[in-house]
Amino acid sequence: MKNYIVFDLEWNQCAEGKTGEIPGLPFEVIEIGAVKLNEDFEVISEFSRFVRPKVYQRLHFKVLEILDIGMEELTRRGEPFDQVIRAFFSWCREADGETIFCTWGNMDLTELQRNMAYYGVENPFPNPLFYYDVQKLYSRLYRDNGKDKPTLEHAVQEQSLEVQRPFHRAIEDAKYTGAVLRQMDFPSVAPYLSLDYYRIPDCKEHEISLTFPDYSKYVSRGFASREELIRDKEVNDLCCFSCRRMLRKKIGWFTGNQRNYLALGICPEHGLMRGKLRVRKSEEGRYYCVKTVRMTDEAGAEELIRQKEAYAGKQREKLCLKRRREKLRRPGGAIFSKEAPS
Repeated sequence: MKNYIVFDLEWNQCAEGKTGEIPGLPFEVIEIGAVKLNEDFEVISEFSRFVRPKVYQRLHFKVLEILDIGMEELTRRGEPFDQVIRAFFSWCREADGETIFCTWGNMDLTELQRNMAYYGVENPFPNPLFYYDVQKLYSRLYRDNGKDKPTLEHAVQEQSLEVQRPFHRAIEDAKYTGAVLRQMDFPSVAPYLSLDYYRIPDCKEHEISLTFPDYSKYVSRGFASREELIRDKEVNDLCCFSCRRMLRKKIGWFTGNQRNYLALGICPEHGLMRGKLRVRKSEEGRYYCVKTVRMTDEAGAEELIRQKEAYAGKQREKLCLKRRREKLRRPGGAIFSKEAPS
């Protein structure tokens, strides 16, 4: 039997902006709300607690704009974070069977775990942590490209769901997320579990390879430098997401920003494949990558070729500019010439 824990957080941040931000804690959780759903997505239990602010004692102006609660009430009604989070996980364990966490978007799990680390609370989430990003599932079902990220409020309106309470309260947003989930054609998107990246694989043996109906995903272990990551053979490999055959690369990995790399390969059986490699930095400061491979067509291949040519053109421009600057700095160049304009 499966249970779905749909949860939502509200958080505060430094009222003075980045300058006063506490390292490792950009957002302080001030409310946790959740609903527990059975296999039919019916609500069987609820959880709602305020957290007493400890780090950021003033509410950021953006938080004040959307929340209907002030700092005085948070301080009065809130409980210490460690008490609230332990009560939350105790509530999660009350149901029998498998538990799957669900959120709207991918930020809540990260920020919750950051708060747990800051307060020294042991992390009881499974590792690796698979969950349902309901926003991503909704986008796959109701957006042509699957990349748009509609707000929860827009999704509720689009599905003509009844709005009884204001948004931006954790418990209410959790209820609305559960209602959207219940409204969706869930079996058609059930294979698309998301993977949380707060804790990355700690060694090669724990690296993660996943295959979905229309793409594959690989998550590497952490490396000390970006260069070491990019040199790794497993990171460089480009395999067909369907048959796992090593692909002949028509376009090798290239990048225009050192964060996202693209490649094009061809499988004798399944045709053209587009690879995307995202370089990220873990909480511990190590470099890792999330590599996806999916099928593409001739139009997609042509677009990739155009991107590669545009990148090559920019590189040539940079090289020419560098050479001109070096030439100007040589004796006799404009910088050293007495006749050079002042």
